[in-house]
Amino acid sequence: MSDKKIDNETDEESGVELRSAEDPVNEEEETTITGLIFEWANALVIAIIAVVLLLTFVFRQVTVDGQSMTDTLQDGDRLIISNFMYKPQYGDIVVISHGENYNTPIIKRVIATEGQALSINYETGAVSVDGVILDEDYIKGKTVELKRPIDIPDRIPEGYVFVMGDNREGSLDSRSTDIGLIPVENIIGKAEFRIYPTNAIGSVY
Repeated sequence: MSDKKIDNETDEESGVELRSAEDPVNEEEETTITGLIFEWANALVIAIIAVVLLLTFVFRQVTVDGQSMTDTLQDGDRLIISNFMYKPQYGDIVVISHGENYNTPIIKRVIATEGQALSINYETGAVSVDGVILDEDYIKGKTVELKRPIDIPDRIPEGYVFVMGDNREGSLDSRSTDIGLIPVENIIGKAEFRIYPTNAIGSVY
């Protein structure tokens, strides 16, 4: 009696397909692929959660509204701001929740921080901090006196900053009692990066 060939063939008598022990299903390979897919999916979920947390608690996106920071920033620019471990410094561009009598968020540049002596010569437009005239190559126009001007204190009080827009003739800022000195707690964050328009993508300073 001759032996029957059963490798991946149909038994002629029973009509049942038989599989030899020499050709088993590669369960280990399938398990490996499944594990890799699970790992990739898990990594993707973790990455998405991390991005959401960063955008919620560390970084935020804002859109510039108005011309007070031209030519540094333009109306409609989109920025990434951060307030993580932030301490205001001269020259920082910051987003502020509101001013003294102004309830809309504003974006300005920090000119003086707590403990510093600030003076503005409205005849020449010169701005001095601690007796040194600032080299403000970022400004547009002349630093003029605004309506309802603020009485600048001898030194900026603790917990406050003095801010101005780069467009000095078209900015409502700490020179006016409408905005006044800004409590540090009212600073939403520092502008770090411009993401729009695409031809101006880059760091903000």
